[in-house]
Amino acid sequence: MEFLQFKSLFTEIFKSNMLESYITDENIEKFYVLTRLMLEKNAVMNITAIRDVEKIIPLHYADCALITPYISHSSKVMDVGCGGGFPTLPLAIIRPDITIVGIDSTEKKVKYVADTAKSLGLSNVSTISARAEELVHMPNMRESFDAVTSRAVARLNILNELCMPFLKVGGQFIVMKGAAGQEELQEAHNGIKMLGGQVILNQNTDLILREAETEKRVIIVADKIAQTPKQYPRQFGQIKKKPL
Repeated sequence: MEFLQFKSLFTEIFKSNMLESYITDENIEKFYVLTRLMLEKNAVMNITAIRDVEKIIPLHYADCALITPYISHSSKVMDVGCGGGFPTLPLAIIRPDITIVGIDSTEKKVKYVADTAKSLGLSNVSTISARAEELVHMPNMRESFDAVTSRAVARLNILNELCMPFLKVGGQFIVMKGAAGQEELQEAHNGIKMLGGQVILNQNTDLILREAETEKRVIIVADKIAQTPKQYPRQFGQIKKKPL
């Protein structure tokens, strides 16, 4: 897709989703380069199952941008299970005021995210290849982040134990979920409380694709109101076998 066509499509989709404040020439240029780099890499490594640019813009870029209003200015953010760079890279582009650490257990994906951030000139991105339940016990990791995000990693009753221990008291756990988000929240509510969290936002919204086509989304935000008990997180096998 040529740049002018990409720009027109990007503008249309971001306006439809009330994300106008992120429509700048600089952002569009960076997203255009990101798209090209991602699709080139996708030919040799599984970065995304979505290969159509008309779907990449809403389903990857606008989808990630929906959570930006809930991230405080100048936040130190952790993205757990960053995979192919979502939401790490879109957030870093449209929120240059934040610093974001993308972690994933797949080293080659972490390298791709780091290389792509460098190519895009994103100095606010760093990456770590590690398992969340192990990394949180390393120095300067536990309860040291203002916000923790995660997208398409696990059900919420598993995800909460992987994410909440990274948050400082006063920080926020910000999760993007699909149509099953409300059901997942019901499963996870007690666990979030046990881990020191309190749900403050549970919002249904529609992600607008094109020509009135939409997909259901649920945005969940939990405040960290107390320290996470030291026994959490458990080993992943325990988390998965017996979620809180």
